[in-house]
Amino acid sequence: MADHHHSEHVHGSMDIRAQEKTFHGFIRLSIWVACLAFAVLIFMGLTNS
Repeated sequence: MADHHHSEHVHGSMDIRAQEKTFHGFIRLSIWVACLAFAVLIFMGLTNS
């Protein structure tokens, strides 16, 4: 069998800057989409669509 060497994981040692940047971008995009949808609904309500 193959001999697998597993290193011991140390909690908090992983660099997660890329994941954090992606997550913040996703949240920012989600907020923009929600605001745009809300604005469209308000516009449709005001114009009796």
